[in-house]
Amino acid sequence: MALAALRWHGYRSDNRYIVFQCLQHTLNLKPEVWRVLAQCHQLRNVAEYEGYLEVSDQLLAELINAAILLQTKVEAMPPVHH
Repeated sequence: MALAALRWHGYRSDNRYIVFQCLQHTLNLKPEVWRVLAQCHQLRNVAEYEGYLEVSDQLLAELINAAILLQTKVEAMPPVHH
């Protein structure tokens, strides 16, 4: 969804962290929101590459809230005009 918002604005990136950072500009999300997404992505990478995953209930709740907010903002975007 973050990548869709970036592309809606006409930009592309292969770097997931940059895509999250741009949410402040593409969807007007506060840094607290995109930082949760970036942190969870980093934890996912550690789990995948090192086999270690530890997630707190608080972080999970923050991730769910961030994802719901992100989805709401993306769904509210107008259609892309070519």
